[in-house]
Amino acid sequence: MTMDLLWVLWSLVTASMAIHMEAGGSHSMFTCEPITLRMCHDLPYNSTFMPNLLNHYDQQTAALAMEPFHPMVNLECSPDLRTFLCALYTPVCTEYGRMTLPCRRLCQRARAECHQLMEIFGLSWPEEMECERFPECEDPYPRPADLLPSSSVTAEPPAPVQRDYGFWCPRELKVDPGLGYTFLGARDCSAPCPSMHFRRDELLFARYFVGVVSIVCLSATLFTFLTFLIDMARFRYPERPIVFYAVCYMMVALVYFLGFLLEDRVACNPASPGRFRAATVTQGSHNKACTLLFMTLYFFTMAGGAWWVVLTLTWFLAAVPKWGSEAIEKKALIFHAAAWGLPGILTVTLLALNKVEGDGLSGVCFLGMHDRPALRWFLLAPLCFDVVLGVALLLAGIAALNRVRMEIPLEKENQDKLVKFMIRIGVFSALYLVPLLTVIGCYMYEHSYRPLWETSWVQEKCRHYHIPCPYKVKQTSHPDLALFLIKYLMTLVVGIPSVFWVGSKKTCFEWASFFHGHRRKDMVKESQQALQEPDLSQLLLREPGPPVARKSRGTSTQGTSTHASSTHLAMLDEPASASTSRAGSVRSKASSHRGSQRRSRDGRCTATSFRPTEERLPYGSLPRLIDQPRLCSTTRLDSQSRHGSTQRLDSQSRHGSTRDLCITAQAVQSTPGNGIHRVVEEDGATA
Repeated sequence: MTMDLLWVLWSLVTASMAIHMEAGGSHSMFTCEPITLRMCHDLPYNSTFMPNLLNHYDQQTAALAMEPFHPMVNLECSPDLRTFLCALYTPVCTEYGRMTLPCRRLCQRARAECHQLMEIFGLSWPEEMECERFPECEDPYPRPADLLPSSSVTAEPPAPVQRDYGFWCPRELKVDPGLGYTFLGARDCSAPCPSMHFRRDELLFARYFVGVVSIVCLSATLFTFLTFLIDMARFRYPERPIVFYAVCYMMVALVYFLGFLLEDRVACNPASPGRFRAATVTQGSHNKACTLLFMTLYFFTMAGGAWWVVLTLTWFLAAVPKWGSEAIEKKALIFHAAAWGLPGILTVTLLALNKVEGDGLSGVCFLGMHDRPALRWFLLAPLCFDVVLGVALLLAGIAALNRVRMEIPLEKENQDKLVKFMIRIGVFSALYLVPLLTVIGCYMYEHSYRPLWETSWVQEKCRHYHIPCPYKVKQTSHPDLALFLIKYLMTLVVGIPSVFWVGSKKTCFEWASFFHGHRRKDMVKESQQALQEPDLSQLLLREPGPPVARKSRGTSTQGTSTHASSTHLAMLDEPASASTSRAGSVRSKASSHRGSQRRSRDGRCTATSFRPTEERLPYGSLPRLIDQPRLCSTTRLDSQSRHGSTQRLDSQSRHGSTRDLCITAQAVQSTPGNGIHRVVEEDGATA
């Protein structure tokens, strides 16, 4: 029980003590070693171990830290000061590597007797040597039980007692405190950059490899997105998620391309030779450029997987419940909320947890480079979930389509189209799933072997960095560069299958039209509109009195007679005297644009062509003319017309056959339609 308490106290002491290391030198395998500090000679023990209670890696570092106390020891302000200092800086090496702390009473006596002398020299009692940190006891130091049989003063070194000290961050990899850096469990420490496993020539090859692949993926996905912009109506649900999926991997490729251009300037913290610090991997959100790259890369990586699931869901809805494009499109808001919202939540969570890490191999910032829990829960888990759910929906949809093909009799042409569509879905899914599953496999392999790679690195570099070497290492391993190249390749290749979906003759025609006559489609539409809706200003006649104009357009989809086939009626103003003396029908003459009004012998009135009015009328408008009393007109209404004119007629009928009606001061107007049919008749007679 006492030893457990001592171990707990030692842990508290070592966690709260940190001395800036300024010494170098080789280390001695972290076994019991002879005491080399002159101040600690002639003690009841002659062997110690490192690191000591104050986190000094070797005796040279401990000697530098003890220099301020030399005047007090030489002046012998207290007989307990030298013993207390040696108990902290060169503790006795006990059997089985146990550690013994000095008693609190020993600390209190040394401090009380030397306190005034320390003030004279301008020194203060160090915080890491506060007496409250030590156990309450009365035993001398060292205790008799702590001494090894060979601990007496002798020229022979004692038997080695090895221990596992774990990873101690070397001074070259130290960073400023408060930034949240961790490396192999050590705080305020970061991994060497650009890479701790590969040579400079391998890093250069990997950097150019990632840059070339990112350019290819960026070009492919950008082509897909631009094809969508050229003809947006072509990509409707259930295939529209392919466009958003392509946009996601376009942004992923863009980030990797920026990493290729930036090299190590974002992913690595610069070296500081004056402070004995090497270049280290960037961590956390203090680096704004690294944080921006991480947010973009992680968000669109997760969003790309989410849009893959949405794509398989829309295929499932179209194949199994037989939803139409309009029904699926009504759920588009839900699709966008899920595909963009969930990756956003994950991104914000990682920023809050400070899980951003630089990737010196590719030059970007991502997660899971050295943090295995972040890699496991925030990358592997979402990707695996996307694959499982997407494959399940995809298989259900393909099974439903195959059942339709087998059970429902279809024409041979429709059968072939259905089979081609199923093959197209299968090929596209394979082109997506194979790279994605390869990426997941690479991450799983990296997740499993990274502890072994890190232990092997510490085993090789411990003497170079003067840190504890791993204890009882049975196996070493080094990562293969090909594994990381395959991971980057498949990460970017995942976005390329979108090109195979949009690649068709229709896409070639659209791009050819865009480059050689991008206005062709608009011109065709305008021509069709001009054919269906002629300039009605040419149909207007100048009358003695200014008519009141109102927009009138209509459509006739059926055949018309030679007398009156237009769906719009024009009632002309006429003086009262003329209307009383003349009564009959007026027939239009196509070759005349002078606005004369003609009457037939049978007494019926018809619409004629007339000149433009004094004031300019808008395109597509038809005058609303007010008839004088006792003016008769003949109207033929086409009951099959899609957008017929609406007349204010006699209360008998609104849509009837050909009638002769006598209208007294009634306004005639028509409703808008798709087109206007103009029929003009010529009778060969002059007025």
